[in-house]
Amino acid sequence: MWSVVIPTYDRLPILQKCLQAMEAQDFTQPYEIVVVDDGSTDGTVEFLQSHPDQFPHVRLLLQNHEGAAIARNTGIDAATGNTIVFIDSDLVVTPIFLSAHAKALANSDRAFTYGLVINTSDFANPTSAKVKIQDISTAFFATGNVAIAKHWLIEAGKFDTSFRQYGWEDLELGVRLKSLGLKLIKCPAAIGYHWHPAFTIDQLPRLVNVEAERGRMGVVFYQKHPTWEVRLMIQMTWFHVFLWGGLSFGGLLNERSLRPLLRWLIDQGKPQLALEIARIFLNWYNVQGVYAAYRDVSHSNQTKS
Repeated sequence: MWSVVIPTYDRLPILQKCLQAMEAQDFTQPYEIVVVDDGSTDGTVEFLQSHPDQFPHVRLLLQNHEGAAIARNTGIDAATGNTIVFIDSDLVVTPIFLSAHAKALANSDRAFTYGLVINTSDFANPTSAKVKIQDISTAFFATGNVAIAKHWLIEAGKFDTSFRQYGWEDLELGVRLKSLGLKLIKCPAAIGYHWHPAFTIDQLPRLVNVEAERGRMGVVFYQKHPTWEVRLMIQMTWFHVFLWGGLSFGGLLNERSLRPLLRWLIDQGKPQLALEIARIFLNWYNVQGVYAAYRDVSHSNQTKS
């Protein structure tokens, strides 16, 4: 028995495509799809409850808006499968997705498989996207497309619920899984197409806020694992300060000063290029957020002592 755990929050249109693809699996083993709704307000719950015939493998679990770490733990606890697959609710997979993971994982208990994630902004036909160099991940354990025996998740302690905002909860669990001696098996045949809307100017406030959250959660990560490797991952080094601080001219290049250029690129049909340019100041905000959160934690610890 396999359990596919999918946390979701306000992503109904792409979630429908995600679940339709999961229901169309060419897979000989029994499987369930555990959808954990994290307090959606877009009609996700009502839609799934009113269309059970379309999604016979789906089990729907409900919780308040508490974040991805708690949602995934809810899915782990409820899963009846011996193997758990984590995907995001904006991922559309191919028909051989589960069978590819199963084949790669068949003879390796002390391991997990990580599939290929291809980013796309084509909602009408997400599986038409081609792999790009930006799609190549170096992460050890990332929950966008991964299969692992349930008992390893339990032994590692599941996801740390200290991660209540965006980022790092899966990579932090990966550090603990690595300490248990687990190995990563790349599984490029298990392809998932990660849909996100094409970049627009209206997304900037949310993206800036995400980087601030990622910075704060990065410090939570570092507190648990105060290593140089984690510092590199969360961009808490002088190299990152000079890199993104220099490229953004100390923050002079930001969402306000670059807005005309970004808007022009979008109007020219180049939203991806606009986003790559925006990543310069977004990464600078992330670095600033990491150091600000670290100073707050250090000050708090000094006060307590």
